[in-house]
Amino acid sequence: MLWEVDIYPAPGQPDLLGRPISTAAAELGLAGDLKVAAARSYLIQADWDRCQAQRVALELLTDRVVERAIIAQVGDEELNRIPEKLTPDEVNVRPSSAFRPLLVHVLSKPGVMDPVAQSVMSAIEDFGLKAEVVRTLKKYWIEGIAPDRISMLCAKVLANDAIEQVIVGPLGFRHLELGAAYNFRLTTVPIRTMDDEALLVLSRQGQLYLSVVEMQTIRAYFQKLGRDPTDAELETVAQTWSEHCSHKTLAGRIHYRDESGKTDCQSVQQSGERNFQNMLRETIFAATEKIRQDLGADDWCVSVFRDNAGIIRFDDEYNVVFKVETHNHPSALEPYGGANTGIGGVIRDPMGTGMGAKPVCNTDVFCFAPPDTPLEQIPAGVLHPRRVAKGVISGVRDYGNRMGIPTVNGAVYFDPRYLGNPLVFCGTVGLIPRDMSFKETLPNDRIVAIGGRTGRDGIHGATFSSAELHHESETVSGGAVQIGNAITEKMVLDVLLVARDRGLYTAVTDCGAGGFSSAVGEMGEKIGAEVWLDRVPLKYEGISYTEIWISEAQERMVVSVSPEKVEELIALCASEGVEATVIGQFVPTGRLVLKYHDQEVANLSMEFLHDGRPPVVREAVYEQGAGSRERG
Repeated sequence: MLWEVDIYPAPGQPDLLGRPISTAAAELGLAGDLKVAAARSYLIQADWDRCQAQRVALELLTDRVVERAIIAQVGDEELNRIPEKLTPDEVNVRPSSAFRPLLVHVLSKPGVMDPVAQSVMSAIEDFGLKAEVVRTLKKYWIEGIAPDRISMLCAKVLANDAIEQVIVGPLGFRHLELGAAYNFRLTTVPIRTMDDEALLVLSRQGQLYLSVVEMQTIRAYFQKLGRDPTDAELETVAQTWSEHCSHKTLAGRIHYRDESGKTDCQSVQQSGERNFQNMLRETIFAATEKIRQDLGADDWCVSVFRDNAGIIRFDDEYNVVFKVETHNHPSALEPYGGANTGIGGVIRDPMGTGMGAKPVCNTDVFCFAPPDTPLEQIPAGVLHPRRVAKGVISGVRDYGNRMGIPTVNGAVYFDPRYLGNPLVFCGTVGLIPRDMSFKETLPNDRIVAIGGRTGRDGIHGATFSSAELHHESETVSGGAVQIGNAITEKMVLDVLLVARDRGLYTAVTDCGAGGFSSAVGEMGEKIGAEVWLDRVPLKYEGISYTEIWISEAQERMVVSVSPEKVEELIALCASEGVEATVIGQFVPTGRLVLKYHDQEVANLSMEFLHDGRPPVVREAVYEQGAGSRERG
């Protein structure tokens, strides 16, 4: 049976969930006097009697000093009664508005991470009870808005279509789906016979976001092999060649022309043009290496441009690890979740640098459109900048605080040009013992996943970074946005540092965008790897082998472990309530092989995967503006 627990403020207590809704509706001009009664609610599918349901609701979910709970099975009329806050009193027997109170439920879409529900499931077990599944939701009773503005209120204030669904009126279901069983079927993509137009359609509709030249390169590779790629192989190449994983724009070739004839670059002065073979390597990399050479023995850099984060000298015992990264696209779609996983991901980077650093503080810089932007100027599919700003700031703050990592400084900048794509920079500083600043994956090491389970959230997070945002991005790319679970990541961090100090692994990396595809692919680049996808722990049934491979799990690390230390590592993780699973091994074949129940679903050359991408070639022209001045 399906129980619903609605938790409202107790009489006389402020409605902290409903009040921001009224404020936001007024700020956006949707309703000047919106009345809201809100509840945080839980759906619990369990074979309980009413006494058991009441015990969980009152002892676990409700603070009875400031809250009251309504407990009933879904469909019971008790759940559909208008709260006292919206009920006319004896003096004013007429409703305060011409519009009748409206019931709105906001739930996460199936497959979206629900950290609170996971915590409730664990707590229910501590009570000695068993629940099949738990889902959280928000429940709103709304009065004072015209019917033709309700859909706008739902889209702009109550819910986010990227991760949430809205149900107006009573819930129309009596059962929560746990996920259907997955029936294996190997899928191949007939890329060898596709023309260029078909290649671009595949790239766009499959959310690969590769250029026609990149798709042609993949086609030629498999034509040479005499077979078509599996969907897992195609996705693996797309993840590895994505902007997020390969920085292909900065590392691309640029034909630079200076039509003004004025430049400090001698080669351009002579010919009027210059060709960069690798813009990143010939500018930022080259300048850094020159400075390091000039410093000589005083060079304070330890590891630059080679790991998940940079490492510099600190004192005789520790080095400092520092990483800054953007999380723009996900934050544009789901500000709280996008920024949440942005800071969570950048915390993971020091954890996956060297043999693992301990994060000690966070920093951030945010760029938003002005918060007073009129609602009518907001394009379709774009969230209002006020909502973006509130969500992003809360997302970074909450995640760091829950891990015990303070945000020590930051900045905010407003400009109308950030309306469609805010910039969300997150940074983390960590400390690492000097003798643990480097790592090396070894042949025959086991591949062990530590931490969060795999679901469908986070799919195409890497390739999504290569896409342009448009009015349908909120719907098309919602799977690229995750909801983070800081408590799980904190548990992973704690157990990882203990394992590091015991010498239980030889290398570690974070399982970021691209999931196992990027993590295992990078760790095994110089060796080769074989992965057993059917052994990966899942959040629910029905996930395909390709989804298992490319889905990001925010709170998960991958470590390389010698066979004789696997048992000790798994026991250590279990003692701290952290899941650890052997999912493969690094084998000296130079190939990436994926298996699902002994069926080979991918077999790629590591050389093609990491070095086969054609370079991005761009034209750059410098034109001196009429108002600009030459430097002397």
